[in-house]
Amino acid sequence: MVEKVSKYLHGDKVIWGIIILLSLISLLAVYSSTGTIAYRYREGNTLYYFLRQGSFLALGLLAIYVTHLIHYKYYSRLAQIFLIIAIPLLAVTLFMGTSVNAAPRWLTVPVIGFTIQTSDFAKVAIIMYMARMLAMKQEQIKDFKEAVLPILIPLGMVCALILPANFSTAFMIFVVGMVMMFIGRVAFKHLLLINLSGLIFVLLFIFLVPLTKTGLGYRVETWKNRIESFVSGNKAESDDDNYQAEQAKIAVATGGFLGKGPGNSTQRNFLPNPFSDFIYAIIIEEYGLVGGVIILLLYLILLYRAGIIVRKCERTFPAFLTMGLSLLLVMQAMINMAVAVNLIPVTGQPLPLVSMGGSSILFTSSALGIILSVSRSVLPAENPDPQGDNQQDQKNNNMNEENTYEPGEKENV
Repeated sequence: MVEKVSKYLHGDKVIWGIIILLSLISLLAVYSSTGTIAYRYREGNTLYYFLRQGSFLALGLLAIYVTHLIHYKYYSRLAQIFLIIAIPLLAVTLFMGTSVNAAPRWLTVPVIGFTIQTSDFAKVAIIMYMARMLAMKQEQIKDFKEAVLPILIPLGMVCALILPANFSTAFMIFVVGMVMMFIGRVAFKHLLLINLSGLIFVLLFIFLVPLTKTGLGYRVETWKNRIESFVSGNKAESDDDNYQAEQAKIAVATGGFLGKGPGNSTQRNFLPNPFSDFIYAIIIEEYGLVGGVIILLLYLILLYRAGIIVRKCERTFPAFLTMGLSLLLVMQAMINMAVAVNLIPVTGQPLPLVSMGGSSILFTSSALGIILSVSRSVLPAENPDPQGDNQQDQKNNNMNEENTYEPGEKENV
């Protein structure tokens, strides 16, 4: 049975294994962490959120399967289109989106009523675009005007539109973008200038926006309070963020080495978001330090396997694409886990492929599918064709690439 399924799953088999394991962990964790809200909002139907998450994960696996079958060269062509769609969506979300705590992050799809967090789509779109441009501009990469500006302007626009409602996501995209540009041989003086400009922009935003007395000013005050509370160690329970952090610490502390066992969490009754932002704390409470370390290792192995794929790439675009998407996913996971164990202030980042959610799972899955698409092309030895015609397919792929890639994209990594 496993062999029959495996022959349809092309690309890096280790990454496929990680995806399946994280999906199973997600089902268990969501089922356990939603018991209280199921009784509160679903008349005790504890299967509701379990089946809902199962549906999202099924759609996510379908997205992975479809995207991994598409040759990565087509993502280079789609990058600009996706970015052109993403930027207006972010603008509409900022001014007309659904808000929670004065943070407009969601758009509701008409008719079906499904809400999407547009920054999830924008994250994938900007990484695809940067990978394309870094590959195409390698010959002029030291020229700020010709090579760096066409990359920097879209990155800045995406970060600026996300920043007011979601500082952590904007920061994460910016950091990954800087890493990609550094590895893409952008001059250090240009990177330094970009970072200083970004810092000045954020400081001006923090000091000037509160003067407008708008909802954005409330968001800035929220950032300040989170950082001040974290640094000072203020334990005032009247502060929602402090309350969440304290309850998460209790969950982690009481989990011990092996945990309380599946379904035995008590802090799920006190944490406001035990199924999303703090799901890692619930996992540690139920499965202990062992469970927490296993999840951490799964994400690190994902990054390691992505590094192998990058080293195998003979072209710059798939290398930048894999590197950017994998860094984004793993960095998001690390931020979520760091918040859960109180290493950094509360941010609101979900745990990729584990936290409950629809659009997050869909776009995380798409990113993983793109990584698998690259691995499918660059790791042929690990993915033999059952019909014995893999070598011929590889030759055809190479011929197609010669005719479809722009000059900059054919540079060796």
